[in-house]
Amino acid sequence: MKKRSLPFAVLPLLASCAVAPTSLPVGTGDAPVAAGSIKGRADSARLLAGLAAAAATDLVASPAPDGGTIVNGKLEGRAFVIAMPANWTGETVLFGQGYATPGSVPTVPSDPIAKDPGGGTLKHIYGKGLALGIAAFDKSGVATKSGAINTLRLRDVFAKLGAGRQYVVGGSMGGSIVMSLIELYPDKFDGAVSMCGITEGWLPLIGQMADLRAAWNVLTVDTPYALPGELDVRRSGLPVVPPEGDKTPGDAFREAQKLKVLTPVFALFLAAKANPQGKEAQLVRQLAAISGFAPDPAAIGAPLYSAVLGMDDIRATMGGMPVSNRGKDYVVPGMSPAENKAFNAAIQRFDADQAAVAYATKWHQSTGTFKVPLVTVHQTEDALVPYSQTVGLGRVTAKAGNSERLAQYAVPPTRFDLPGGLTGYSHCGFTPKQNIDAFEAMHSWVTTGVRPGPSVVQ
Repeated sequence: MKKRSLPFAVLPLLASCAVAPTSLPVGTGDAPVAAGSIKGRADSARLLAGLAAAAATDLVASPAPDGGTIVNGKLEGRAFVIAMPANWTGETVLFGQGYATPGSVPTVPSDPIAKDPGGGTLKHIYGKGLALGIAAFDKSGVATKSGAINTLRLRDVFAKLGAGRQYVVGGSMGGSIVMSLIELYPDKFDGAVSMCGITEGWLPLIGQMADLRAAWNVLTVDTPYALPGELDVRRSGLPVVPPEGDKTPGDAFREAQKLKVLTPVFALFLAAKANPQGKEAQLVRQLAAISGFAPDPAAIGAPLYSAVLGMDDIRATMGGMPVSNRGKDYVVPGMSPAENKAFNAAIQRFDADQAAVAYATKWHQSTGTFKVPLVTVHQTEDALVPYSQTVGLGRVTAKAGNSERLAQYAVPPTRFDLPGGLTGYSHCGFTPKQNIDAFEAMHSWVTTGVRPGPSVVQ
């Protein structure tokens, strides 16, 4: 297992290159730009004219490597960015971004090549002559629906520019966006890649998060490890926006709120590490068994703070509570029958709202009925999206009789340093080579018709 020094939320970024953006005049009424005809900065004004004809606004162009053009703009008020290489092949890749803590402002990277959210993939794709596009969400938090709709809108702009084959790639929540697009809009894309994605669906993941938080509340009563704030698992435990009069920048405030949740988590794991046979170590094993997350400080901490800081957003987005534990019989390792009965009596029970279940099912619980080649890659242990998501996708795809369109790859987990000498599993901690190999596997599959082999992503 590889160990890396990575931030808790793994968002691989390449070093920024300093290029000054240039606002260029935008014409109107130009014909759509033909594939392969946009070459160099000399044609950036023509590209902007084509984008304006497709109803894009607030357009700002800047130079991209090797004579290409980056354009930031808006579609129906939502930010987007595209990178158009000088040697455009006519193919495009739309990228679905990952989850951001509720309260943050949805953005796109101003330069998706220098600040590559795909961990090296987008820079590689651009270098091959494919155009790139990223659309911002309408909101932070759970944003599969707006991510899919806004990405589809940008895809249609590329079509007006003369694009031929179009692909969709995403990681984490971006994997949910990928699944939504290829299942709900089956004729819009030619191939897809999901890295560490929510590919089975939101319902099992939110259920695991709610189980973890509810179990934590019971098992840590009268201990130093109790969570701060509101304990009702149907609500967020802590605010994600600074209160009136608090001058703390929003992102710094949210990071401090995460740390409030993670502090008792790290304390529990430090105590468990100091005494592997003690009560804290047993508590870690019990939490992992109940929730299905790995017995790891990051794999417990990340979904826990996502639940504590994000449940209000989940309910507001989906129209209620999308999961239920009513009637569920929890079996807790290390407990006697009497203790297990007491645990089940004590744990908070919650009911699902059918409107929320319907929303989560549409945006998106996978059906396995997609029509294009799909490559998925998942680490066998992940700090936020468990490997069970890829297993679940494989199961529903097989049930739909569609396994010939799915190529899945499992790769070893990576770890990173945490406070106090702890280490934890990363989330989407892939190497650039793994990211690139996944795209190449899909791209070759689409262009040659030959399914990728079992070891092309390792």
